[in-house]
Amino acid sequence: MATLEFRRILCPVDFSEASAGALRAAAALARRHGATLTLLHVDLIPGSAIPEALFPTPPEVAGQLAAPADRPLLAWKAEAERLGAPHVAALRSVGQAAEEILALAGREPYDLVVIGTHGRAGLDRLLLGSVAEEVVRRATCPVLTLGSAAAAALA
Repeated sequence: MATLEFRRILCPVDFSEASAGALRAAAALARRHGATLTLLHVDLIPGSAIPEALFPTPPEVAGQLAAPADRPLLAWKAEAERLGAPHVAALRSVGQAAEEILALAGREPYDLVVIGTHGRAGLDRLLLGSVAEEVVRRATCPVLTLGSAAAAALA
């Protein structure tokens, strides 16, 4: 039986408790496998959810609106390093979270995506969707999801 080897791990983060648990799990796996860990934060900029032909967000506006996310992302990168991940990169993107995660995972040879899930149900799930579910359905590599209970257990 073949064993799974993780050399490149992608961990999307939205700075929630579910993402914090995913970060802890991803850092532990990166440490155990000597893997590179890439953190990805996706900013949803006003207008980015509307078809581009209607209201494109100018790059300079997107950059200014997204700049406040730099500090928390760098803090999460430092936390992953503190948890023992040997090689950590932090990236930001603008757009729809699931689409941006899948685009990066499709461009780069990631062995695993580790993502937290909020566990939304009912109307919240219908209106907000599930980024983790979309990533699980469409990713071409294995995806590890962690709900809030699992995230809390890794605290």
